[in-house]
Amino acid sequence: MRAAAALALIALGLAACSPGAPKGVDKEKLDAAVSDAIGDPNTCMMIAEQASGRVVYRYNTATTCDRQLPACQGAAQWKLKDLLAATVKDGQPRTLSCNTTADASRGVSWVSGPIAGKPLVYAAVMEGARTFPGRMMADRLEPRLKDVGL
Repeated sequence: MRAAAALALIALGLAACSPGAPKGVDKEKLDAAVSDAIGDPNTCMMIAEQASGRVVYRYNTATTCDRQLPACQGAAQWKLKDLLAATVKDGQPRTLSCNTTADASRGVSWVSGPIAGKPLVYAAVMEGARTFPGRMMADRLEPRLKDVGL
């Protein structure tokens, strides 16, 4: 009984640490929009305040978002937080794609940029056997963000 109570408290504590949604945006609607646009078990998206870099939204688990993958720029490796930090710093959009396996059976795509009319930036990564190219991720994602008020 005590073990179950302790586990419940730990779970509540961890949930409290994960970011919700940008102010004025319904998290469930945002989750559904991201899921519809680029959702996949190997997809992660984050939204941050451009001024501070503080993450205000995360789609998918911390484990998924913390994967280190090819940056598609030379031999560099990135975690999504690296792309997000670069976008916070310069506000420039990025759309990158490359293979993650030598036989080209899996790929990774990265997309990031400012959210038009908002003091926010986003970054997303998708990795797997059927990954959208980076430009397609942006084309699918950006209208969905507008649909939920971003």
